[in-house]
Amino acid sequence: MAFFSRLRAQRAANRELGEGVWRRAHDRFTRSMDRVFQVLEGIGDNDIYNQLVVPANEMAELLPTVRQLCADAQALTPSDDEVIPAATARVHRALTKSANDLATTAQVIAMMRMQAEAGGPIDVAAVEHRTRIVKEDLETAVRVLSELK
Repeated sequence: MAFFSRLRAQRAANRELGEGVWRRAHDRFTRSMDRVFQVLEGIGDNDIYNQLVVPANEMAELLPTVRQLCADAQALTPSDDEVIPAATARVHRALTKSANDLATTAQVIAMMRMQAEAGGPIDVAAVEHRTRIVKEDLETAVRVLSELK
């Protein structure tokens, strides 16, 4: 039964996001978000985990925004291939940057985890800084897309 649920969800995503650059931009952000939580899962210290899960959850709350951005961009400039539509290239750039910055956030969390396992102190400010950057990237994408509508 789960197979058919996944198939229906995939078809719905294909209708909404297309199969081109907007679908890939959405999937890239989702994979980066998954990586953040994979790294968090490996943290054994509850205090450190509790400090890092707050900014991670803030970024997870951005997933509906990313999906909506990609769906709106697909409606405005449909894409079913790898060619980035010129009219929405700045939106795509901001979405790609947000996914890359989110992946960097996962790396920062991984380094903090290793530092904590080695007995060193951690500073959550770096993760909070990365979270702000990801949010700013998405705000840019929202602003640019709204200017195009």
